[in-house]
Amino acid sequence: PPPARVRDPAPPRRSGPALLALAMGGFTIGTTEFATMGLLSDIATDLGTSIPTAGHAITAYAVGVVVGAPLLTVAAARVPRKTLLLALMAFYTLGNLFSATAGSIETLVAGRFLAGLPHGAFFGVGAAVGAAVAGPGRRGRAVATMMAGLTIANVVGVPLSTFAGQQLGWRAAFVVVGALGRVTLLALWRLLPAGAGSEAGRVRPARGARPAPLGAQAEGRPAP
Repeated sequence: PPPARVRDPAPPRRSGPALLALAMGGFTIGTTEFATMGLLSDIATDLGTSIPTAGHAITAYAVGVVVGAPLLTVAAARVPRKTLLLALMAFYTLGNLFSATAGSIETLVAGRFLAGLPHGAFFGVGAAVGAAVAGPGRRGRAVATMMAGLTIANVVGVPLSTFAGQQLGWRAAFVVVGALGRVTLLALWRLLPAGAGSEAGRVRPARGARPAPLGAQAEGRPAP
């Protein structure tokens, strides 16, 4: 008779909290990515410039995303994934707090560029870490959970940060995002397991073990 199919192993105990921390990162980044759009008139008035010129802050962030994603990913290829995520979120938090202190449109543009640098790298590394933490058979769900933070940011985070900026001043929006970044840093530090997503954290086959046939791998059966 054909061998019984083996169910996927249960995910690690900390996969849920770890994915929540990654989703918080997506929420934090997504909130500030679009919040600037609703505050352009406030920014232009406060910094004494035109709305089209204030829009350069949005462009600068997008340029930072494009430049930072490949450069930071390649430059930090040997850095442990958890350490890299913490560094990226810390840099992102500082970039937003720097934006909140901008006294001119040039300084704000520089701050938005700096804040955009870790954006793409965080999502790329975070997706790999989430997939590794969740384990085989649950990787797609893990990536979707992380990206859900970005979706929730568009529905909840962006309107709330825009409202805060309009009521308390546009700088308040970046201060709020900076606070979210600090909370995310703490969550990543406490909830992500050490070595998640890195080569050191992967299970390697024992020496002399034969790889399972392709069909057996798909069904989860061990090698003969």
